[in-house]
Amino acid sequence: EAQLVESGGGLVQPGESLRLPCVASGFPLSCYVMHWVRQAPGKGLEWVSQIKHDTSPSYNVDLVKGRFTGSRDNAKNTVHLQINNLKPEDTAMYYCAAYVPLGPCAPSSRFDYWGQGIQVTVSS
Repeated sequence: EAQLVESGGGLVQPGESLRLPCVASGFPLSCYVMHWVRQAPGKGLEWVSQIKHDTSPSYNVDLVKGRFTGSRDNAKNTVHLQINNLKPEDTAMYYCAAYVPLGPCAPSSRFDYWGQGIQVTVSS
């Protein structure tokens, strides 16, 4: 069964850091562009970062302001989101998602898989 599983969240104080892993199984991660998306309480989905296998990650610049770093390890089928200097406004459910572009791996581009999400709460 193909799935994505996030972990590493929890309750942290402002200024602390978290590293969120997302482990993929059941599908070839190398075919996919991985995304991190978050949803704050009462708000819609907000795109955070895109992590391709062969280029540097891209970010929602207005959102991350240099505090977020995405990375991936295809050999371990894992992507990470490092968040430094956490702020209360970072409180959200964080999701990783796997997007396959049109090409050798799929006849059409689409988001194939989503994780169940991991809660990050920033509060003093």
